[in-house]
Amino acid sequence: MASGYGLTGGPSRCFPFWQEVLACYVVNTNADDESGKHKCKPVLEDYYECLHHKKEAAKISALQAAYRRREAETPRDQAPSAGQIRSLGLLDRKDEEVDIRPAAVVPKYEANLQK
Repeated sequence: MASGYGLTGGPSRCFPFWQEVLACYVVNTNADDESGKHKCKPVLEDYYECLHHKKEAAKISALQAAYRRREAETPRDQAPSAGQIRSLGLLDRKDEEVDIRPAAVVPKYEANLQK
């Protein structure tokens, strides 16, 4: 871990992150005072992330899970619930209360029962 070189001996893809870590330590610390180390923590975390891909793997896993859930959904899952339909205020009320006037040409349900 002391170098930014890959398995083939050439620079790895994390080499730029390693250079940033070294530069941060050079700028913020010296032999007498190491109190500036805390400033290098975000850069060091980026380097470790480049090496291990934990955040990237978690993000991809979450995206894949969301995609699978979306693919598994059916149109019925998106239908409004009974409570949402009742909240519109049209069920269980008389036509006069909701100000719905039946058309003059269309027969009413009650007219079929009387025959």
